[in-house]
Amino acid sequence: MRTSQDYGSAAKLFHWATVALLAAQFTVGWLMPDIKRGMQPERLMNLHLSIGLLILTLMTARGAWRLAHGAPPPEASLPAWQRIASQLVHGALYLLVFAMTISGWLFASMRGWKIMIFGTVPVPPLVVQSSPLGHAVGEWHAPMSWVLLGVVGLHVAAALAHYFIFRDRVLQRMLPRFGG
Repeated sequence: MRTSQDYGSAAKLFHWATVALLAAQFTVGWLMPDIKRGMQPERLMNLHLSIGLLILTLMTARGAWRLAHGAPPPEASLPAWQRIASQLVHGALYLLVFAMTISGWLFASMRGWKIMIFGTVPVPPLVVQSSPLGHAVGEWHAPMSWVLLGVVGLHVAAALAHYFIFRDRVLQRMLPRFGG
């Protein structure tokens, strides 16, 4: 049963699809070979780029949905510091995911790689090959992944704390509802 405090089906779908794609993306990223000078992307790199662009598309749609439909009001029992912390963490998640996807696209563009989404749809480069901007921003891609993982960990820890320690409905607001 959905209450006015719960997120709607579309918001939940966006959230859990993002979770699944980020989990896949980090897995592929760890399995990829280290990038060396002059190398061309191989199968795992192409998959990583494709998933990254899919995440960028999903997050753009998710952000537009959120702007158009808003979010339910925060759980009434939350103290002000938790509301502020929640807003900061959610803002950081959006910012980091956008920064990660765009920095990866810039880095691939700077390397002169031909980017094809799942081997079928060509994607234009964001910068020219050997671009100093692409190189500078691309250098932040891997370090940002650790920051993103840390913020995701904080987000998950807070959700679990709300469920197991505070025993409020914060986590349940984003869980899928099945059968009624």
